[in-house]
Amino acid sequence: MTGYHVRLLYVVGIAFNAIALYVSWESGELLFAVTFAIIMVYLAIRYWMVATGTDGT
Repeated sequence: MTGYHVRLLYVVGIAFNAIALYVSWESGELLFAVTFAIIMVYLAIRYWMVATGTDGT
C-alpha cells in the first residue's frame, strides 16, 4: 500500500469519527463523544507522522 493510500485511509477514518462524534454529541452520549474525539486526535497524529515520514518506516 502506498503512502497516498494510507493517508487517504486516515482521512476517511477522521471523517467517519467526526460524523460519529457529531451524532453522539447530539444524542447526549458524551462518553462516546469523548471517545470519538480521542480517536480523531490519534488518527490526526498518525496522519501527520505518515505525511512527514516520521512513522518509523
